[in-house]
Amino acid sequence: MFKFFEPNKIFLITSRAFKYVLFLFIVVLSVGLTEALILSPEDYKQSHAVRIMYVHVPAAWISLGIFSLLTFLSLIGFIFKNKNLFLISKSLAPSGFVFNVIALVTGAIWGKPTWGTWWAWDARITSMLILALFYAMYLVAWRIYEDQEKVFKITSLITILGIINVPIIKFSVDWWNTLHQPASINILSKNTIHVSMLFPLLIMTAAFTLFSLLIFLMKYNTELIKLKSRGLDRL
Repeated sequence: MFKFFEPNKIFLITSRAFKYVLFLFIVVLSVGLTEALILSPEDYKQSHAVRIMYVHVPAAWISLGIFSLLTFLSLIGFIFKNKNLFLISKSLAPSGFVFNVIALVTGAIWGKPTWGTWWAWDARITSMLILALFYAMYLVAWRIYEDQEKVFKITSLITILGIINVPIIKFSVDWWNTLHQPASINILSKNTIHVSMLFPLLIMTAAFTLFSLLIFLMKYNTELIKLKSRGLDRL
């Protein structure tokens, strides 16, 4: 079932994919920045400060998505004893952490003109900060533990505990009275964001997704090269 995830086979794909993903990222990012910074309208309340949304929101989405993927891969890897799934998770985590930090920083920048403060212990902001701490613990665990079985167990536990925070982030604006407005984009109900802002937001999300894929490919290929340098054809 997991033969496809053998390092030698997947390296043939990832080593060639980088240049194509990079080209696609540059094209999509160029379109996204043009739409977000030039063509999209300013908000009637927030004026041009709303353009921070085109970085802040995609960064938050990707951070949540990657942590959810980390949890899934860790659980499947632990259940089926597939070490390469843990290697994939390890390679995904840095980009998730980077986008988590970007979401926090851009949120603070956006909060100053909108709320009048750089930081508030708002439910969503606080839960995003907690997610960053789980990311940090996950990355640190890979650095301080040399025993594979031990690090697999510890990182799996971190993701299981951390995933509890993901729905809290998502529904915090519905469960508590927060500074954040309710969700403007809903899958099962009508969106409250205008298409002129939704389109560049989705394009920037695609660009950031491609960027996270680039980080993953660099990290994962580096890990595979380390395996080859140790004379290992498989995990």
